[in-house]
Amino acid sequence: MPHNRRELGKTRLPLWTAGFVAFACLAILVLSGWREWESRQVDLRNAEVDMANLANSLTQHADDTFELADTILIGMVDRMEIGGTSPGAIAKVQTFLQSRKYNRKRIRGIFIYDETGRWLATTEDVDLADLNNSDRDYFQRHRASADRGTLIGRPVKSRSGGQWIITASRRFNHPDGSFAGVVLTSIDVAYFTQFYRRFDIGPNGAVSLLSADGIMLARSGDDEGAYVGRDMSTSPLFQTLHHRADAGVYYFKSPLDGLQRLSFYQLSKRYPILILATMAQNDALASWRQQAIVHMTIVAGLTISIGLIGFWLVRYLSQRQRMATALIAKEADFRLLAEQCSDVVMRIGLDERILYASPSCARVFGWDPAKLLGTPALAGINPEDRPRLEQAIDALKRGEAEEARIIYRTRHREKNSIWVETALRVTRSSMSNEIDGVVAISRDMTEQKDLQDKLAALATSDGLTGLANRRHFDERLAEEWARAKRDGTPLSLFLIDVDHFKKFNDQYGHQAGDACLRSLARILVAQVRRPADLAARYGGEEFALLLPNTDADGCVEVGERVREALRELGMLHALNPPSRLVTVSLGGATNNPTQSVAGESLVAAADRALYAAKEAGRDRLVMSGQVVAWPGAKTA
Repeated sequence: MPHNRRELGKTRLPLWTAGFVAFACLAILVLSGWREWESRQVDLRNAEVDMANLANSLTQHADDTFELADTILIGMVDRMEIGGTSPGAIAKVQTFLQSRKYNRKRIRGIFIYDETGRWLATTEDVDLADLNNSDRDYFQRHRASADRGTLIGRPVKSRSGGQWIITASRRFNHPDGSFAGVVLTSIDVAYFTQFYRRFDIGPNGAVSLLSADGIMLARSGDDEGAYVGRDMSTSPLFQTLHHRADAGVYYFKSPLDGLQRLSFYQLSKRYPILILATMAQNDALASWRQQAIVHMTIVAGLTISIGLIGFWLVRYLSQRQRMATALIAKEADFRLLAEQCSDVVMRIGLDERILYASPSCARVFGWDPAKLLGTPALAGINPEDRPRLEQAIDALKRGEAEEARIIYRTRHREKNSIWVETALRVTRSSMSNEIDGVVAISRDMTEQKDLQDKLAALATSDGLTGLANRRHFDERLAEEWARAKRDGTPLSLFLIDVDHFKKFNDQYGHQAGDACLRSLARILVAQVRRPADLAARYGGEEFALLLPNTDADGCVEVGERVREALRELGMLHALNPPSRLVTVSLGGATNNPTQSVAGESLVAAADRALYAAKEAGRDRLVMSGQVVAWPGAKTA
C-alpha cells in the first residue's frame, strides 16, 4: 500500500510541477503589470510636481510684472492728482514720460486720459490730437466706480501699436473727489508668450495666463494671438474654481486642441490672475510607455522561458540522474560566468575573511585574487565608510536581512582610492540551511560618482560666473530666513545691478560683457568672507549678496567694499558718465525675520532700494530704510 502511494505521488508530481510553473508565470505577469502601473503613476506624479513648480515660478513672474505696472500707476496717479490736468502740468508730465526709459519688454507704454477719454500724455510717439479711449471697457468701469484700486482689464489691441496688450489702470480724481481721468500701463501679450517659450514641457505642452474670471490673457506658442481674449469661464476648471483650493493638479481634455492634459493651476494671491501649466498626458507618459514595452517584452520572454523550463522539468522529472548531471553542468556555467564577469565576485566567510575572489579583482582593485585569499575583506575600506559596511555585514550575518547594497570608498593598489558599489547577499549551508557567509558583487563606480558630483554642482551654480544660481539662492534665502527667525538674528541682503550694462554690451560686445560680469563675480566672492555668506547671480546683470547675522551697518560696510573694489578695478565704460567706468547700483535691506511674514519681503525691500539707487543717479548704495514714503515717492 505505501509503495502504491509513493508511485501515485510520482505520477502526480509532474502535474503539480506544471501547476506550480503556471502559477509562477501568472504571478510574474501580474506583478510586472502592477509594477508598470505603479511606475506609470510615479511618472504622472513627477510630471505633476514639475507642473506645480513651473506654475509657482510663472505665477511669481506674473505677480512681479503686474506689481511693476502697479508701482508705476501709483506714482503717476499721485503726480496727476497733485499737479492737476492744466496744459502746463500736462506738458511737464509728457516731458517726464518721454524722458523715462522703461523696460519695454515688460511695460509697453504709459497713457493718461482725461475724464472724457481724451489722450493727455503717453510714452508712445503718436499724435494725441484725435485719440480718445472713452469707449474702452476699463475707462467706463473707472468712470462708473469710485474704486481707486488697480484694474487688470481684458486683452485689447493697442491703438498706438496694433499689437495685443494687457492693460493695468487706475482712476485719478479732481481735488473735490470727482472723476478726473485714468492712468494706464500696457503689457504686450507677446512678452508673456516669448517668456513661456523658454520652458520645455513637451511638444504639446502649454502655459496659459488667464484672468480669474476665465479670460485668456496669453498662451505659449500663440504668436498670432489666436487664443487671446477667448472666454474660458465655461470650462470645468472655472465652473468649479470657487470650490477648489488656490492651487492644485487638474486633469482635463483641452477645449482648444482636444488633447487629454495633465496640468497644475495656481491662483495669484495678489492679483486676479491664474497660471495654468499643462502638458499632454501622452507626452508625460512617453518615456514610461517605451520602458514599459521593453520591460513587458523582457517579462514575456522570461515567462516563456520559465514555461519552457517547466515543460522541460515535467518531461524529464523522472530522469533524476540526468537532472543531477544538468545541475552540475549549470553550476559549472555559473562558475564560468563568475570567472568571466567584469564585476568582482567575492565569497566572504563568517570571520569576514575572503574565501574566493574572481579574476576581475585585478582589473577593479589592482590586486591579484590569489593574494587576497584569507585576508580581511574590510582591510582597504575608507575609515569614514567602514562603519556603514560593518553594520550591513553584521545585519546579514545575524539574519536580519537577506541582502544589502552599499556604495563606499576603498583603496586601489595603484590609485589613492575608488568608489565601489557592492551588492551583498547571505549564503546558507545546504545541509543545515544556516548562514555560512556572504557573497559580494562589486563594481567600480568612480566615474559615475564624479559625474553625479559634477551634476550636483551644475544644478546649484551659474554657468557664466560660477556663483550660486537663482534656484540655489532661493533655497538658501529660505533656510537663512528660517534660521534667523529661530535664533532672533538679523538677515541682510544686497541686490546689485551693473549700471547701463546694455549700453556696455552694445559698445564693447557680449564677450566683454561676459568678462565684466565675471570680474564683478570675483569681487563678490572676495567679499563673501564667512561660510554662511552667499554670492549669487540673480538674473542677467543683477547679482545678490546674502549676509546672515549681519545688521544694517555691516551690510553697508560690505556694499561699500564692493563699490571700492570695482572702482579700483577701473573697467572702462564710456557710456556711463560721469566716471566713464563700470559701476554698480546697490539696494540693501536688513530685516528681523520675526517681524515679517516671509523671505520675499526682504527681496522686495532690497529691490525697492535698488530701484531708488538707480533713480537717484546710479553708482551708489541705498539701504531700504532710506527710501521715504515708498511707493508714493517722486520717482515711484
